[in-house]
Amino acid sequence: MPNAGLGGWPARRALMSPGRTALVHDGRSTTYAELAERVHRLADRLRAAGVGAGDRVAYLGPNHPSFVEAMFAAHALGAIFVPVNFRLTAPEVDHVLTDSGAWALVYAPSCARVVRDLTAAPGVVVALADPAPGEHDYETWLAGGSAEPVEVPVHPDDPAFILYTSGTTGRPKGAVLTHANVVWNTYNLLVGVDVTSTERTLVSAPLFHVAALAQTLLPTLVKGGAAVLTSTWDVDQVYDLVERERITLVFGVATMFADLAASPRWYTADLSSLRHLLCGGAAVPEPLIRAYQERGLTFCQGYGLTETAPGATMLEAGESVRKVGSAGPPVFFAEVRVVRADGVDAEVGEPGEVLVRGPNVTPGYWRDPVSTDAAFLPGGWFRTGDLGRFDADGHLHVVDRLKDMFISGGENVYPAEVENALAEHPAVVEAAVVGVPDPRWGEVGRAFVRYAEGGGPSREELREFLAARLAKYKVPVHVEVVGALPRTGSGKVRKSELRRLPLP
Repeated sequence: MPNAGLGGWPARRALMSPGRTALVHDGRSTTYAELAERVHRLADRLRAAGVGAGDRVAYLGPNHPSFVEAMFAAHALGAIFVPVNFRLTAPEVDHVLTDSGAWALVYAPSCARVVRDLTAAPGVVVALADPAPGEHDYETWLAGGSAEPVEVPVHPDDPAFILYTSGTTGRPKGAVLTHANVVWNTYNLLVGVDVTSTERTLVSAPLFHVAALAQTLLPTLVKGGAAVLTSTWDVDQVYDLVERERITLVFGVATMFADLAASPRWYTADLSSLRHLLCGGAAVPEPLIRAYQERGLTFCQGYGLTETAPGATMLEAGESVRKVGSAGPPVFFAEVRVVRADGVDAEVGEPGEVLVRGPNVTPGYWRDPVSTDAAFLPGGWFRTGDLGRFDADGHLHVVDRLKDMFISGGENVYPAEVENALAEHPAVVEAAVVGVPDPRWGEVGRAFVRYAEGGGPSREELREFLAARLAKYKVPVHVEVVGALPRTGSGKVRKSELRRLPLP
């Protein structure tokens, strides 16, 4: 059987469009022919070092062409690729490498100190620069490999990735995604978004995050477009790249789009090349979506999780104005339900837990049958842990995380609704709300807000602003102005950290 997984993509694409640009990074371009050759050479070196089908190859570092090369080289061998959050500490990286049983590690210079502090480094360690004794230099090592394609049978249902969840509720778990999971997600994305062979996609969200990987990079490469990789998130750099590279597609989380809209360049930058703005990772405040629409940009929100590879719903461009705030209907090749606590389907407009079933859904967690069993209901329905509701048109509206909802005076409060109201204030760049104990009401809201550079209203003025928009029990009792919100590597707010902060 030939390689029916992702590992065959570079060679196939190189046959179709060898001279077309595949990757751009720091002003340097890589064609599809060059990418395929480098993947073949790296796969040959990994195989010679003992990497085979089912082994794990880890990558630690910011976005870089070597991430793409290591991923495809691992898949060419039938190995499992493990992208590691480069913001983690050495003990956290140790957990990922040990839990996954990584055989090989490729790492960037910025992560050298973390690698030196590991207690259980893999047997094969490859440094992009300045290797330590016993390590391989990436370019030298790769150049010594054979340029002939590696022929290893890979089945679509074989594991392709172990992606460690952000750990907002505890120690990260490794979600397994098969080749088929990711391919079906690519189909779903291409059905919902008109990605073309001339796409110039900005990949500035970190590639260890499933949305950057599977919603932007892979669909762009399968179509023969160019992926413009950035190693960091910088607002001015993004504006520069959009203008210079004529970027057509951007994915980001809400905070990234909020930063762009808060920049002084927002009103003057040339954004005429942009065709698609895709946002996910958390519920997006409607005022932020409308700000982009008023700028003449098509802003589409989707919904999904690492475990759904990630797309579960997608709002198509043609519906982005009429259904603003909606995460869209289920993607083409998946099913979504909203259910009550007893498992019965909720009525239209009634909040309930979101369930997903389809060929894009994970088979489970790496070597964790207990978590896997807990994540599924009979019939193969994956429990997302998110609260959502369907409207009369069958579009999903994400309400909140189940664990984030709190009860104040017997009434359910959904923090995302309060955050959405806070975002309506022109001075508020972003906000996060959590429930905190209260002797009278059981729980009350505590809001953390970040203002634009010019500052914003006083706490009481902001509460008065909310009182005109929300029921009294929803208005946070505590309001705090902060310079930044703590976030996971995928851009989600670490609300567990906010809950632990003592009240002033």
